[in-house]
Amino acid sequence: MSILRFFKLLSLVLWIGSIFFFAAVVAPTVFSVLPSRALAGMVVSRSLASLHWIGLICGLVFLLTSILLAWFQGGVAPFHLRDLLLVLMMAITLLAHFGIERRMNKLRTDMGVIDVIPQQDARRVEFNRLHAWSTRLEGSVFFCGLALLFLVARDQTMRERRYY
Repeated sequence: MSILRFFKLLSLVLWIGSIFFFAAVVAPTVFSVLPSRALAGMVVSRSLASLHWIGLICGLVFLLTSILLAWFQGGVAPFHLRDLLLVLMMAITLLAHFGIERRMNKLRTDMGVIDVIPQQDARRVEFNRLHAWSTRLEGSVFFCGLALLFLVARDQTMRERRYY
């Protein structure tokens, strides 16, 4: 059962860590190093798609290990209220990936080089609005993940105290 707990925690930590690394390192770096914003946007867009798939796979691993742990512990409900945070994280990620990111990519394709499009152009206004929502959604997933990590750690601490 220790291996299941390890993979449960690992999946959550990888997801949260990936979001942090993307926001703190990848996005700022590519926009400061690459020669054009268009190229940086392409790298960030592709990286974000990978980040979403990493998150969804990690979410499935977390859910699977939660169910297996409950099953092996016998009689314990497989889903807890805290798992709703994980389902929320996955739902937000799906919305960001299949909704917002797809629309942003279509707009980016329609505009070509975004830097030559006037700020008042309806496509650029919509792109900027979607970008703001994308950022909010990623932040929401990150903070839900931190809350979930806290709850998982607290549950483990409470479980350990019962055995002493």
